[in-house]
Amino acid sequence: MIKINNIKKSFDKLTVLKGINANIRKGEIVAITGPSGAGKTTLLQIIGTLSNADEGTVFINQTEITKLNPKDLAKFRNEHIGFVFQFHHLLPEFTAIENICMPAFIKGTNRKEAIKRAEELLQFLNLSDRAEHKPNEMSGGEQQRVAVARALINNPSVILADEPSGNLDTENKKTLHQLFFSLRDKFEQTFVIVTHNNELAQMSDRIIKLKDGKIENGN
Repeated sequence: MIKINNIKKSFDKLTVLKGINANIRKGEIVAITGPSGAGKTTLLQIIGTLSNADEGTVFINQTEITKLNPKDLAKFRNEHIGFVFQFHHLLPEFTAIENICMPAFIKGTNRKEAIKRAEELLQFLNLSDRAEHKPNEMSGGEQQRVAVARALINNPSVILADEPSGNLDTENKKTLHQLFFSLRDKFEQTFVIVTHNNELAQMSDRIIKLKDGKIENGN
């Protein structure tokens, strides 16, 4: 599903990733852990095509994303990768259902089909009563579930999450963690989650621990 070969990345004179190799299987939930500055988010951004590696290759579904031109890369990202961030990045002027539909509209999905899919996701996430609410009218946990629905709207094969529960209270953290596994079971997506949360990491199928830009354990 995801094959990472000898990924290296530096910012000026600081080498953040020092030759990362890893394979992630379809339907697997993998946690990337390690201390601050270990390179976790940088690696996630490279897998997600949001940042370019200095060296190495990344394959997703047998497509070498590190060789795609910017136009093809944007298309691949929109169709195959969903993102969930610590800060929800919902557009404040739009309702929950409008926020969820944005990636589908970008893809070119017709409005009726996009809204139907968004309504199905809202129902699955127990958010149907929040469809017409704007972000400031929802709790933090509700906003994060809307962000998850947005990540799922185009049926991506890979969901990348960067500290997804970092801004949530204990109860909402637990709910979100359980949600990821329910989503994997229902939609068969692959999850790669950067987290400092030990509970979430231990729940995952596998942990890849980074230290000083290298994999300390896991592969």
